[in-house]
Amino acid sequence: MEDVVKRWTAKRKSALVIEIIQGKTTVAEASRGYDLSPSEIEGWVDDARRGMENALRANSLDVRQEYEKQLRDLQEAYGEAMLELRARKKLAAFMDREDDA
Repeated sequence: MEDVVKRWTAKRKSALVIEIIQGKTTVAEASRGYDLSPSEIEGWVDDARRGMENALRANSLDVRQEYEKQLRDLQEAYGEAMLELRARKKLAAFMDREDDA
């Protein structure tokens, strides 16, 4: 495991994640052996699990569809937050006028 890897391609990442999933190595061992942070490797494992889950769905979403869905959800949440912020500002302005009167 003492290999020097200059660039972590998707193929290399997936090979390492498979080794971790199969129990051939641990995140801690891989972290030490490849001089990577445990959180970076754990992120790869999490990404792989999400990808597998999506691939095994009856109606799997392709990557673009998944990102578009996430984008729509984020845009909706942003819109709701902006509406709430505007309402709070109007309420604060109204309350200030009430205090002045």
